[in-house]
Amino acid sequence: MKDVVVVVGAGFIGQSIARRVGAGKHLLLSNLTQEGSDQAAEALANAGFEVSAAAVDISSRASVQALLEKARTLGNISGLVHAAGVLPSQAPIEVILKVDLYGTALVLELFGEAIARGGSGVVISSQSGHRLPALTPEQDHALATTPTEDLLKLDMLQPGRVTDTLHAYQLSKRGNSLRVMAEAVRWGRRGARINTISPGIIITPLARDELNGPRGAGYRRMIEACAVGRAGTPDEVGNVAALLMGPDGSFISGSDFLMDGGVTAAYKFGELAPAVAP
Repeated sequence: MKDVVVVVGAGFIGQSIARRVGAGKHLLLSNLTQEGSDQAAEALANAGFEVSAAAVDISSRASVQALLEKARTLGNISGLVHAAGVLPSQAPIEVILKVDLYGTALVLELFGEAIARGGSGVVISSQSGHRLPALTPEQDHALATTPTEDLLKLDMLQPGRVTDTLHAYQLSKRGNSLRVMAEAVRWGRRGARINTISPGIIITPLARDELNGPRGAGYRRMIEACAVGRAGTPDEVGNVAALLMGPDGSFISGSDFLMDGGVTAAYKFGELAPAVAP
């Protein structure tokens, strides 16, 4: 049977990864709408890839299950790229937690039950999770291991405990990396691997909108103050994902790769760091 790589969130980053890991395999590309999925599929089909398209709402168990069943009809699921999510400026707290936190846990749970031996996956998280202050060991464990359907019931995620959409986003992204670490144990029992990439500002149409929006000054400040002095590209994320999903990354699982040009370093020890009282 054909090897299948499922791309959940086939935007610029998802497509960039698909181009690097999809040669000789069947790519199943999915976005929230069928139109968006079809557009991504056409772009990769025109580049010579074997492609199918499907719509998926990762906040819906039935929708993710349907995507999984479609993938199974195409062949052996040997790869998963999860790059779907919403930004703090796009949605209220409840939606961010449902999509970015619960949705990621749901995708990992269901596809972790079907990934083929020797398979691999990558979840696109965010540098933002690295800027959230340390949680307690109990909170870390809860985000990593609470059953998917109980995840949003955690006390730390209830109204009044999550202060704003950025906080919700940071909690979700911290949760993603912790969840992947825990899932790596379960995936390993199937002979498969899963890792997280936490990119910084990557230039996509959405990021360009953000740079010109209400948060634009803060984004530009991060770019100016980071070690490399620029934003990243989807192709650079694709390069890291190809390493993690390919044979050269066969000893890597349960890890989170921060690639932000040094923004987090600047927040801790550079120009973006808060002043420390003498």
